[in-house]
Amino acid sequence: MKSQNSQRLVSPTAQAIDDASMQRHFGGGRDLLALWIAEPYIEVAPPVAKAMRHRADMDWFGYETRPDALGESFWTWMDARHGWSRGDTRTLVSPSVGTSIGTLIEVVTQPGDGVIIQPPVFTDFKPLVTSGGRNAIRNPLGLSGDGYQFDLDGLESKAIDASTTALILCNPHNPVGRVWTAPELTDIARICARHDVFVIADEIHADLTLEPHRFTPFATVATEADVRWAALHGPIKTFGLAGVCDTLVITDSDDLADRFEAVSSRLHLTRNNVFSLAAAHAAYTEAADWVDDLLELTATNAAMLRDRLPAPVRLIDLQGTYLAWLDLRGLGMEVPELATWLAESARLALSPGHWFGREGAGFARMTVAAPTEQIEDAITRLHHAVDGIVA
Repeated sequence: MKSQNSQRLVSPTAQAIDDASMQRHFGGGRDLLALWIAEPYIEVAPPVAKAMRHRADMDWFGYETRPDALGESFWTWMDARHGWSRGDTRTLVSPSVGTSIGTLIEVVTQPGDGVIIQPPVFTDFKPLVTSGGRNAIRNPLGLSGDGYQFDLDGLESKAIDASTTALILCNPHNPVGRVWTAPELTDIARICARHDVFVIADEIHADLTLEPHRFTPFATVATEADVRWAALHGPIKTFGLAGVCDTLVITDSDDLADRFEAVSSRLHLTRNNVFSLAAAHAAYTEAADWVDDLLELTATNAAMLRDRLPAPVRLIDLQGTYLAWLDLRGLGMEVPELATWLAESARLALSPGHWFGREGAGFARMTVAAPTEQIEDAITRLHHAVDGIVA
C-alpha cells in the first residue's frame, strides 16, 4: 500500500468534535485550522475500521475476556519493528497513559515523595504527580544549537535527595520530538540506579520514530544498569485510537506487576472494552503498511515545515512523534501576545508552548500527521501573519 497520503481526509464528525474543543481552548472561530491535538488528522487504518465494524455487527457487547493472542500480537509487532522481545517481562493492561502513570506513582512512591519531570513535557505529567500528593521536581531539558538534551548534572543533584523516588521519562519526547539514544538513556538509567529512583518510561510514541533515528526501549538499558522501571506502550498514538484502545504497562518485576494489578482491580480499571480488543489486534496484525505511510507523511510534512516556514519561525529537529515543535521566540512576543497572534492573526489552533511548562514559552506544538494540503495551508497562514507584523 504505497501512499496516497494526500487523499486522507479528516471526517466531518472528527472536525465537529475538534470545533467543540477549539471553542473551549481558543474561543472558537470557523476558519481556524486545528492542528493542536496529538492525534493523526487522517482516516483510521482500514483493517482497524473493518474490525470494529465487524465487532459492532455482532450485536452483543457484554463481558469479553482478553485473548492471549492480543498480547502476542503486540510482542510480535515490537520484535519486528524495534527488535524488542518479551523476555521475562510482564504485560499489564490499563485504560490510558494517565491511568498507568497515576497507578504507578501510587504503587512505587509515598505521599510527599518527589517525582522528577523534564519539561517542556506532556501537560498531564505534573498534575498526575501533584494530585497524588507527591511533589513535582523539575529538571528541565537543555536547549542548544544541537537541540534538546538531558540535564544530567541537574538530574544527579535531584535524584540524590532520598525523598525523590521516581522519574517520568518521555521517550520519544512529547512535545520536543527527541528520540533519545541508547547512550543517553543509559546515562539516565545509571543515575537513577545509583539513587534508587524508579523510572516510569512513557514510550507511547515508540512506533513514531523517523528515519534515520531508532527507538531504544528503556528496558534494554535498564537491565544492565540494574534500575527499577516500567514502560507504557500500546496502539493509541501509533494508530490514532486514543478514544478506543487501552494502554499496556511492561515491567520485569513480578512484585511491581502484582501490586499494580491489585490497585487496578481495587479501582475496577481492568474491565475490557470489546472494541478495544478488536481494534488493537487488527492494528498490530494488519496495519503495518498504514503506519509506514503515516511515517512517510510525517517526514514529508516535517521537511516542508523545515524548508518553508517564514523567518524567524523555525522547526526544532523532529526525530520522532508527529508533533512539530515550532520555535517562535524570534517574533519577540510575550506568552499572552503570542497565543493571541497564533489564533487571531495566523488563524491556527496550535498547542501553546507554555502548556508544557515555562520552558515552552515562545514555542508552539503542531500536529503534522495531517493531509499535506493542510500543512501547506498552515505555512501560508504563518507567512501572512508574519508579513502583517512587518507591515
